[in-house]
Amino acid sequence: MSTALTAKSKSDMTQEELVRLEQDEFTNGPLSVLQMAVANNTQILVSLRNNHKLLARVKAFDRHCNMVLENVKEMWTEAPAAGKGTKRAAAINKDRFISKMFLRGDSVVVVLRSSG
Repeated sequence: MSTALTAKSKSDMTQEELVRLEQDEFTNGPLSVLQMAVANNTQILVSLRNNHKLLARVKAFDRHCNMVLENVKEMWTEAPAAGKGTKRAAAINKDRFISKMFLRGDSVVVVLRSSG
């Protein structure tokens, strides 16, 4: 990134400089993982606040990590209800397929490039 852009505060930047800075953040910053996933149509793994995981392809995203996802495999674990005085049963892995999804960014914990 240009040192001149990082030295200025955003309030002192021109509209053109703000656009260049945002483009630079999308291509080189943390959001570059999502940018590359969109460009290469590769899968990502998203961990959510409700302990669900999503394996999906990203069609679009914004700076808040709101995402439009396709071919989503949602995975989670459920613990079966144990009766009184019985031993706790093993957790059950569950999953489901969702063809298209809008994911709100405030539920995203981490985004990883998928190796598969």
